[in-house]
Amino acid sequence: MKDETGAEKPVYILAIETSCDETSAAVVKNGCEVLSNIISSQIETHRAFGGVVPEVASRKHVEVITLIVEEALARAEITPDRLNAVAVTQGPGLVGALLVGVVAAKALALAWNKPLIGTHHIAGHIYAGRLVKELKYPCMALVASGGHTELVSLESEGRFRIIGRTRDDAVGEAYDKVARALGFPYPGGPHVDKLAHEAAEAAALPRVWLEPDSYDFSLSGLKSAVLNLVNQSRMKGQEPDAAAIARGFQESVVEVLVEKAVRAVRATHARQLLLCGGVAANRGLREALTARCEEEGIELIIPPAVYCTDNAAMIGAAAYTKWLHDGGTPLDMVADPGFSLENWSVQTY
Repeated sequence: MKDETGAEKPVYILAIETSCDETSAAVVKNGCEVLSNIISSQIETHRAFGGVVPEVASRKHVEVITLIVEEALARAEITPDRLNAVAVTQGPGLVGALLVGVVAAKALALAWNKPLIGTHHIAGHIYAGRLVKELKYPCMALVASGGHTELVSLESEGRFRIIGRTRDDAVGEAYDKVARALGFPYPGGPHVDKLAHEAAEAAALPRVWLEPDSYDFSLSGLKSAVLNLVNQSRMKGQEPDAAAIARGFQESVVEVLVEKAVRAVRATHARQLLLCGGVAANRGLREALTARCEEEGIELIIPPAVYCTDNAAMIGAAAYTKWLHDGGTPLDMVADPGFSLENWSVQTY
């Protein structure tokens, strides 16, 4: 789309994210420039329960969604008439939480007569990399979050192929369960990461590689090994060495993630490796993957922490790709907690 002078017109997308326990709205220009990114976290609310309570999360989204959208527009200094589209996380996520965002986005798109773009949550995490640097295709994404652990090949813009995924626990989920066993509050991942860096030694824990040619992950056995160490210590009347266990657990997780990601890059001739998802904020994983990619000569993109955890800017970045290739989504689209990433791929080239 060009203006009267022949120059390309900027594309402004208002994006909304409510898939779990963050209410977020952002305005993103041309899929890569963040004009605003407002996030309201519910961590303090859910901490008392030791995890996210879906019904509580949905109610909190309802309470703040209007204010968050208004603040995103105000911070971006943009009015609705200048927007090109309204994007929203369609799935996956908690169905009640997703519904709040979807209903809000539909109402705004209808009121402002703007196209609606239903967006995949994991595509958002992946395209958070574009907020940092231009993506080169083909590229490989290592998605590590509370609900997902996947290796995703992007053969071209907006075309996703999952080549490896967890067969049981996601990495963030495993971190939280280990943290709970060690007595840390929710969310436990940052506590385990911090303690692992302070430990003088690491507890011996297994590495789960699965079949020789597999890019899949499995963390339930490792989690069980940690729980066995903790229980054995307590049965002997001793306190478990939490620092050593945290370091052993983290080293086991990180080694497998890094090795499989690098192997996937080589196998697919990817030009870049993207680390994305909430666990991408983990210091141990970031440092290990950075060091290995430097050794291997692989270009690595890791977004800042604010774009790793759930946020609307990443949804705006992914929605821009859909906007360019497929346009909008019908207004009768529904929230889909089991939304397929591969099916969300763009339909045109």
